[in-house]
Amino acid sequence: MLILFIIPLFFISSQSISHEIHKHQTLRVLTWEGYVTDADVLEVNKLLEESGYHYKVEIILPYAQGAEQMFDLIRAKQCDVAFLTLFFIKMQKERTAKLLQEINTNSPRLSNYKHIYPNLTGLEMGMNSLNQPLYIPWGGGIYGFYINKDKVPDDKIPTSINALWEDEWHRKFSLNQSQQWYNLGLAFMSQGLSPFYMYEAIVEGDRNKVRELSKPNSMLQHRLSELYLSAGGFWKTSPEFNNNLLIISSWGPEIHAENAKGANWQLIDFDEGHMAWLDTINFVKGLEGEKLEAAEIFANYFIGKQVQSRVANELSMVPVSKLAPINPLLGGAQEIFKENMFVPPYNYSSYELMKKMTDKASLAVEHSKKNP
Repeated sequence: MLILFIIPLFFISSQSISHEIHKHQTLRVLTWEGYVTDADVLEVNKLLEESGYHYKVEIILPYAQGAEQMFDLIRAKQCDVAFLTLFFIKMQKERTAKLLQEINTNSPRLSNYKHIYPNLTGLEMGMNSLNQPLYIPWGGGIYGFYINKDKVPDDKIPTSINALWEDEWHRKFSLNQSQQWYNLGLAFMSQGLSPFYMYEAIVEGDRNKVRELSKPNSMLQHRLSELYLSAGGFWKTSPEFNNNLLIISSWGPEIHAENAKGANWQLIDFDEGHMAWLDTINFVKGLEGEKLEAAEIFANYFIGKQVQSRVANELSMVPVSKLAPINPLLGGAQEIFKENMFVPPYNYSSYELMKKMTDKASLAVEHSKKNP
């Protein structure tokens, strides 16, 4: 009788432990701060439970910080789902792309995928060698310039990027300092060229063109240094607002916050267009079975109407879904996002050249401060 009594207890205990382990499996998500809220986590966990999946979302901390950090975490198998910026995928000889798996866009669990603007799907820098997508579009934005409508009348708002070099706007606009390729892009655009002209020349293997562009005394360097000398301020993380600046460069959310306080900043719709970025949802290689299905349910929620509306209304970004309202400050995805204006997957050579040129422009600013 003793043996018969012990065996059932052991059996029940094993089942209980197994159930607890199964119940607490996690779907680890690497995301930028603000993209996934606590309310989102609760909602997705509820969806997973109702659908019979024994997974719960776990947000990786610290949040996403950049291409290098995200690559390191993915390579170390510390996350299952990531919110990569599109051009990160094929940076550094496509090393991150090799760690991602293709998206089955026809999965029944991705029912909201069909509502994504078609100009955002199938972008070459997010496809693998078999032309399968390694990303699901989620939300994006631009390196935009916003003008203070309370101080500048409509007929004085500039229409061309070239205005940033004109005396009228001298010291009255700001530039981002930490992601220097955007400012180099402005210099190219002011000459009627692609903002990614340097990168394109490197990819084409045109060494003579690259050499001419990057000479210390080149027209491009002169143009870039002039832009830096004309700027009234530089910011690294988020733009600063003061009474001297009539034009603020921004990723968008800060402008939304200022306008919510009663300000009246409006995007300048430059004739040359806007350099754009797109943040995406990606699945790390190795996802399969129920875990993959749980990841698809997570992704589907984030491209659904509720979250996509928050992308437009609270994050001041451009939503990718046709179900969401158009961001009144930026406009719609079809107008804002043009394939040739997406930041490309810069390589090491591109970064080094751009840093060298923008460092020279920054030195010119420091010199001017010492010798006004």
